[in-house]
Amino acid sequence: MTTASRRYDSPARRRQQEQTRERILDAAVEIAREQDDWDWHGLTYRAVAERAAVGERTVYRHFATSEDLHDAAMRRLIAAAGISYDDMTLDDVALLARRFFRALPRFRVRPPASGGPAAQQADRRRREAVLRAVSAETSDEALARRSAAVLDVLSTQAAYERFVGTWGMSPKQAGEAVTWVVDLLGQELRRDA
Repeated sequence: MTTASRRYDSPARRRQQEQTRERILDAAVEIAREQDDWDWHGLTYRAVAERAAVGERTVYRHFATSEDLHDAAMRRLIAAAGISYDDMTLDDVALLARRFFRALPRFRVRPPASGGPAAQQADRRRREAVLRAVSAETSDEALARRSAAVLDVLSTQAAYERFVGTWGMSPKQAGEAVTWVVDLLGQELRRDA
């Protein structure tokens, strides 16, 4: 008589594996939330294994690469913030931004990289000039500050890098995109005045 081989593909075993995966992912999200920036250097296999009370090999079994682990943690964080990229409409973009920014306060806000005192002074002068220009169009101080902040963000190196590097625009196209938004905002401010 032969003994039956043990079934490794049983519903109970699959359930246990899923529970272990969830515990690992919960640990990864906890660690990600404790980080003070988005580089997630502390989100390692070892740290996740210790937090989830599993072996490091078990984490590898569920997430073959650290990129897989980080991606799963990011997806969980995005879902927890109530953000979904599925079937997004134009109206959802504002809602997404609102939810995204509400979820970010737990992360450290880094000061912008500076090129030294001269660059910091130029940046300050630019911000002040933009605020003055916008304030000349509206008496609503909160609206002026909000509008100036948006325009300021659009005229930074980070915005340029996003337009050109991420979206593949030429520098000319990036400039036209920013000009278009500035014109739209200016029309809106003048209409409200």
